[in-house]
Amino acid sequence: MDQKLEGKPSATLRLEGRKVTRSEITNHWGTRLQWKVSRDGKEIATATAGPEPVFEHAEATPGKYEIVLQQFHYVSYAKDKDGKFTASKYVDISEPVTYTV
Repeated sequence: MDQKLEGKPSATLRLEGRKVTRSEITNHWGTRLQWKVSRDGKEIATATAGPEPVFEHAEATPGKYEIVLQQFHYVSYAKDKDGKFTASKYVDISEPVTYTV
């Protein structure tokens, strides 16, 4: 059975301090969701988003932080010698929110 990915998923994020709340996801593909956290332009962490619409980031290191919601876009099982997907990847489904510590 082929996976049907119709439409691009999207969600809106709302930031309150370090707590991010996401809206319902439109065109949800049913694949894994994750929060991607960056500091000063470099990815520092990912966290499973799951069914809970709220994520609170506890990092206290000074810098400019960016948080975005991503969903796994499955294309194929092809992997490189290190076991990382070569065609399938996470895609941003929200606009990032930023804050400074």
